[in-house]
Amino acid sequence: MRVALFITCVNDTLYPRTGQAVVTLLERLGVEVDFPPEQSCCGQPQFNTGYRHDTEPLLRRYATAFRDYDYIVTPSGSCAAMVRDNYPRMGAKAAAEGRGQELSDLAAAVVPKTHELTEFLTNVLKVTDVGAYYPHTVTYHPTCHGLRMLHLGDRPRALLSAVKGLDLVELPGAEECCGFGGTFAVKNAAVSAAMGADKARNITGTGAEAVCTVDNSCQMHIGGTLARQGSAVRPVHIAEILASTEGDVW
Repeated sequence: MRVALFITCVNDTLYPRTGQAVVTLLERLGVEVDFPPEQSCCGQPQFNTGYRHDTEPLLRRYATAFRDYDYIVTPSGSCAAMVRDNYPRMGAKAAAEGRGQELSDLAAAVVPKTHELTEFLTNVLKVTDVGAYYPHTVTYHPTCHGLRMLHLGDRPRALLSAVKGLDLVELPGAEECCGFGGTFAVKNAAVSAAMGADKARNITGTGAEAVCTVDNSCQMHIGGTLARQGSAVRPVHIAEILASTEGDVW
C-alpha cells in the first residue's frame, strides 16, 4: 500500500503539527507514508472565488504529484471535498467548452484515491480504536464540507469515542456552520463573526476543555473567536488527539 500525505496549504503554513500527527498516527498503525514535495494548493480558494480556469493548473499539479500512490490522505475535509466534488466538475466544464478530456482523465485518476483522514482510518484501515490516549473533556464540531459533501457521519465521533481517557460531550447546534467558509469570512466579515460567536458560546457552554474538528481552517476561525471571548477551551485537530499516547503531555 503506497500512501501519500496531502498536507494542504493551511496546515503546511500554520499547523504543521497536524501533518506530523497524521504521520505519527498512520505509522503507528503500520502504514508507510510518503510526502510528495511537488504538491501545492488544491485550488479551493481560487475555485470558490470564481476563478475556475486559474484553478486548472493546480488540478494538473495535484494529479501529477499523487498519481503513483494507492491512497492520498489529507487532514482536511474541505480540501478532500474540493478534489472529490469539484475536480470532476472542472473536467466536465472543460470538455463542454471544447477543450477535450484531459482534465476529466486527470481527475478520474486521483479522485477515488483521495480520502479525508477519518475516512481512511474507518473505511480503508477498518479501525476505530487507534490506540490513542487523551485524558480530557472534548466536544466535536462537524465542519460543513465533512458533514455535507463528504458525508463523514459518525466516523470522527466513533474514533473519538474509542480514545482512552477522553470524555466526549455533545455540542448544541453542532451541525450549524461556524461561519468561516474560506473567502466567505473575508467577503461577509460581520456575518461570519456573528456565526463564529454563536458557535464559540455553544462550545464554551459544554464545559469541554477542548474542541476538535477535521479542518484546521474552521478550527482557526473557532479558535480565534474563542480567544476573543476569553474562553479557555483549546482548539485541537482530531489528528493530534488520535496521535496522542500515554507518554504525551497536553
